[in-house]
Amino acid sequence: MARLGDGRVVFVVGAVRGDICKVSLISEHPQICRAEIADLIQPSHHRIEPDCPVYPKCGGCNFRHITYEEELWAKLKRVNDALERIGGISARADEIISTGQIDGYRNKAVFHSARQGGNAVIGFYRAGSHDVCPVGRCMLLHDELNDALSKLQRNPFQKERTITLRTGQNSVDASVEITLDGLVFRVSNTSFFQVNNSAALLLYKKAREYAALSKNEVLVDLYCGVGSLTLFLGRDARYALGVENNPLAVDDARDNARRNGISHADFIYADAAKWDAGSLRPDCVVVDPPRKGLSKGAIQKILEMSPSRIVYISCDPATFARDIGNLRDYEVQQICAVDMFPRTANVECCALLRRKLHSSP
Repeated sequence: MARLGDGRVVFVVGAVRGDICKVSLISEHPQICRAEIADLIQPSHHRIEPDCPVYPKCGGCNFRHITYEEELWAKLKRVNDALERIGGISARADEIISTGQIDGYRNKAVFHSARQGGNAVIGFYRAGSHDVCPVGRCMLLHDELNDALSKLQRNPFQKERTITLRTGQNSVDASVEITLDGLVFRVSNTSFFQVNNSAALLLYKKAREYAALSKNEVLVDLYCGVGSLTLFLGRDARYALGVENNPLAVDDARDNARRNGISHADFIYADAAKWDAGSLRPDCVVVDPPRKGLSKGAIQKILEMSPSRIVYISCDPATFARDIGNLRDYEVQQICAVDMFPRTANVECCALLRRKLHSSP
C-alpha cells in the first residue's frame, strides 16, 4: 500500500513493503486506486525469489515472494488493522503463533479438471476466475495428496469436474481419521475440519486455555462441525453441547464422541441462530463460524444465553472484528493470531471475551 501525490491510497499488486518502484494504475476511484508494478527500481530486503513454477498464476499462494518473517508481520498487522478500523476495538493481538512449517501442511485439496487445447488438465482455479491452472505438484499439500494428484494426471477426467481429496484417501466419498492431542476424529468429505493439523493443535490449545473450563461448567459450541472443538474443550467440562446445521457432520460428531469415550457431550442438528436453548445457561460459548461470520440471529442467541465468557475463532479478520464489536455486553480480554495457512493471505484469529461486570445473566 502506498499513497499518490493527491493523498489517495493505492494498492500495488505484488509489491513488498520497502520496494521502490514505478507503478501503472489499473483502476481509479475517489479514494482508493489499484496499480501494478511497471518497473522495480530497488527491491525490498523482504523480497525473495518465488520457489514455485506456477506462482502467482494459480492463485493458491500469495506470499511466496516475501520472507516468512515478513508474512507473519503482515498477517498480524491485518488482524490488528481490522480490530481498529472495522470493530472499533482497542484490544490488539500481540502475537501470531506458528508451527514454522510453511509447506506440505494441507490435509485437503480441491482440484478442478478442464479441457484446454484439446487436452484434459487438472489443477487449481486461477485467482478470481474459473480458469484452471494446471499444477504438477503443489508445495502446500501433504505428500499423499500430491501422490493422488499424480495418479489423477495419468488418467485425467475428460469432462469438467471438481475433485475433493483429504489426506489418506483417494476417492471423493471416503472419510479419514485425524488425531489431535490423543483425540481421534472421523472427518467426512462434506464436513469441515481445519486444513493444517499441526496448526489446528496450536489453535485448539489456545482456545482451551482461553475457555479455562472446570468440571462443574457447561460448554456450548456453535457451528461445531464434526465436534472437534466441542470434544477438545468439552473434556474439561461437566457437559458440552455442539450445534451444527450439517446433518452428516452431526453424525460424525456423535461418532467422534463415542470413539473418544466422552459421554457428557451431545450434538444437535440445528441452525445456530434458531435453535431453542431453553433454560440452558452455558458458562462458555465457543464459536468458529464460516468466513461470513455470525448472523444477527446467532449474536442474539449468544447474548440471550449470556455466558460468562466467549471464545471466538475466525478465519476472516474483518468479520471477526465486526462481530466482536457487535457483542455489546462483552469486552475483549485476549487475542492471538494463528498462521493456519502459510504462504497464503489467510490468517486465523482467536479471542477471549468476558461478560462486562454491569451485564447480568
